[in-house]
Amino acid sequence: MKLSRLALAVALLPGVQVFAAELTRDEALKLSDTVVSANREPQRRSQTPAATTVFNRDDIERLQIRSVAELLERVPGVSITRTGGAGSQTGLFLRGTSSTQTLVLVDGQRIAATSSGTSSLEFLSPDQIERIEVVRGPRSALYGSDAIGGVVQIFTRQGSGQGLAPAVRFGAGSNGTFERSLNLSGGNGQTRFNLGVAMDETQGIDATRDSFGANGDDDAYRNRSLSLNVAHRFNDRLEAGVSALDQRGELEFDDTFDGFQPTVDFQLSSISGFVDAKLNDVWNSRLEVGHSEDKRDTGNDSPLAPDYVFFSYSTYRDSASWVNTLQLDPAHQLLLGADWHEDQLHSSSDFAQDSRWNQAAFIQHRYTGNAFSTEIGLRHDKNEQYGSENTWNAALTVPLDTRNDVIVSYSEGFRAPTFNELYDSWFGNPDLTPEKSKSYEVQWRNRYSDSGSLELSLYRTDIEDAIVSDAFWIPQNVQTARINGLEATLRQDVFGWQASLAAGLIDPRDRDSGHTLARRAKRTLSLDLDRQFGDFSVGAGWRAVSGRYDNAENTIELGGYGLLGLRGSWQANSEVKLDLKLNNLFDKDYAETTYSTANGRYGYNTEGRTALFAVTWTPSL
Repeated sequence: MKLSRLALAVALLPGVQVFAAELTRDEALKLSDTVVSANREPQRRSQTPAATTVFNRDDIERLQIRSVAELLERVPGVSITRTGGAGSQTGLFLRGTSSTQTLVLVDGQRIAATSSGTSSLEFLSPDQIERIEVVRGPRSALYGSDAIGGVVQIFTRQGSGQGLAPAVRFGAGSNGTFERSLNLSGGNGQTRFNLGVAMDETQGIDATRDSFGANGDDDAYRNRSLSLNVAHRFNDRLEAGVSALDQRGELEFDDTFDGFQPTVDFQLSSISGFVDAKLNDVWNSRLEVGHSEDKRDTGNDSPLAPDYVFFSYSTYRDSASWVNTLQLDPAHQLLLGADWHEDQLHSSSDFAQDSRWNQAAFIQHRYTGNAFSTEIGLRHDKNEQYGSENTWNAALTVPLDTRNDVIVSYSEGFRAPTFNELYDSWFGNPDLTPEKSKSYEVQWRNRYSDSGSLELSLYRTDIEDAIVSDAFWIPQNVQTARINGLEATLRQDVFGWQASLAAGLIDPRDRDSGHTLARRAKRTLSLDLDRQFGDFSVGAGWRAVSGRYDNAENTIELGGYGLLGLRGSWQANSEVKLDLKLNNLFDKDYAETTYSTANGRYGYNTEGRTALFAVTWTPSL
């Protein structure tokens, strides 16, 4: 189904609707103490029982973030793996779950490839991002499939709403890195828009360590991105808008065939439109439609066959959602909604089936009282392939006093098998059923001062029917896993320094073998310190990661590591800012995952000490 047909179908739905909150969604996305993804509507972070981490545009600029993974590493309990330098394949392990067990959204649209089930975080440019929200823990009762570990939602740049505000940025650094971006933001009060263009390129590093084969060269990466976000508020009761993101480029990688330069040409894009309306003082509703694509052409540049493509795939997803909020009285709120999406796959490989649909309905009730608050939700999914799946969640929040809250919650999740697992002509298994999870959690939130807060989360997640491949590479529902974890976040101002700490302890186990789940670090810690000195700002970031195993049998172990980075900025005048960032200051040699060759097994190279200098010009118009 093409987007135009989808839009027409949605236009025929009765009651094109609204949204319920004191602020519009765009306005809420500018605030650091709000979160949208926890309950699919703007909400104060302190009022949601879900454990959340939020990074806004100010954080991205202050930390001088140059990849999504670099930001997510500051989330407690997150492990990241990379197969080389910039643009290399990135794995996300949230609360000990796998990359396919975390739902990733861009402006509300799922971006995971329908073939593999993984999301290409490595291709998303921070220049196009306004905000990232991370909901830690299962949210399938609101979102359906994939939200076992949690939800990561990325919002593209938002309009300023007043006047015209251009921003031009140029950066240059180690490994032949050059970055250029232009953002034009503006509005007139009723209309807000942002248009962003960015071009990033680097000569990169050699991802592999073994000299066997011909690709002992640097692996270059080029990325061109475009984003557009427009919203118009017709009156106090009606708002509509559209957002779009397109990322495309080329990544070089290594193989072991002489005379070839393997490359991946990629395109990752999404477009969505919404209508928010306030029907009356009780009923608010939001209708969204969207389309996303993930395309890859993998080939070789060789003297005999330039630009030869030996594997390609394109995945497409059309979607629609309708979310209604009913404020029955000051204490009781009801959330009602329906979702639909259809996935399609076009591939150079043979698949037994190339499309499937999913439809769902969900309901959630929230009670807010002085003595306690509750939340309970239920969702029913119906899928063309595997039938129906029901998930629910419940939470109880008890305020001990004005500064301390205790939250007890139970939540369920599931993950639908991917096209590769189900329909691959050689290794697919059409009898697979969804993976299922149950999670129990206790949180303590302490706002001990106006400048400090502490949050602790203790949780257990049990996963059943996990999909793993047998000795013949056929996926089967055979594995069970238990993940115990403890998370801590601390924010405090100390003698003018802004300190932010995130720590995670996890024990992710295969319950059948007793082995630790592969590629999950049991201990992670992230610490950032920042301070402003007039027109100058300085900061430091330290990240420590314990050792991990790189295979299910726990015979391949990677060592832990600690990385220190420094950053500084100078606001030269009202229009010009200079940034300098140093990563991996002590040039630590470490690996996050491994690969095999005829000569043995090796860790993928990671970037050593690097520097990036950037100039940002924001002229006044």
